[in-house]
Amino acid sequence: MSTPSLRAIAKHSIGGSIALSLLMILAGVLAIVIPPVGGIAVVLLVAWLLMFSGAAHLVFAWYTRTAGALVWELLLGILYFFVGAYTLAHPVAGLASLTLLLAIYLFVEGVLEFVLSFRLRPLPGSNWLLFDGVITLILAVMIWRSLPSGTEWVIGTLVGISMLFSGVARLSLSMAARRVVAKLA
Repeated sequence: MSTPSLRAIAKHSIGGSIALSLLMILAGVLAIVIPPVGGIAVVLLVAWLLMFSGAAHLVFAWYTRTAGALVWELLLGILYFFVGAYTLAHPVAGLASLTLLLAIYLFVEGVLEFVLSFRLRPLPGSNWLLFDGVITLILAVMIWRSLPSGTEWVIGTLVGISMLFSGVARLSLSMAARRVVAKLA
């Protein structure tokens, strides 16, 4: 049995990385073009993750020996599981909740970055924190003002943009790696 060369392994993994990059770009474009589908897909993924987390808490509760920890783990497990199950049964309501949580998260992040930029004012680059805080606050307000009608497009569009840029970045790195491997041959 022969072991594959390092070059063969690199070529194989670069090919897989390019394929994954193209799939990410395609999925990102689809999520941007059809944001409700992308948003529902994200909500369903979060719902399943909540249910698995709930099951993990329940299993951990089984192995917990102290009464306080047992009760806490049981309550957390049941809460996670039922929130996940409810979100699976009502994905549109889950999408609205996730959009509201995103707006709140971005608002808090923007305020914290704004405050941090003033605390770090004498340091170089602190203006970028201020800029980031302002942009994040504007985005939070835009999402907040679009509620409840914006729930259909916000999550899908943002996830789509993220997937598109991640796919392009991964594709760029994969193509650079391919050129490096070709030069070594």
